[in-house]
Amino acid sequence: MALKKTTVMVDEEDLRAVKEAAEREGRPESEFFREAFHIVALRNRRWDQEWDIPELDFGGPLSAEDVKAGVDRAITDLR
Repeated sequence: MALKKTTVMVDEEDLRAVKEAAEREGRPESEFFREAFHIVALRNRRWDQEWDIPELDFGGPLSAEDVKAGVDRAITDLR
């Protein structure tokens, strides 16, 4: 991955928090900033095409108990 240098203005308290976290975790501050930029880039990504996400029809609304029972059955089946 090619890196490009940039300058940003940040809130002093945020910068202090990043510096403390970097020291505490033994990581360079720049890693925190690269991670933050990456999260923002992913969160704001747009696609040109519609996603082909299948629609699930369970024949009606499901209660929390229905979901829990289904998860319990799936876990039991895995054993």
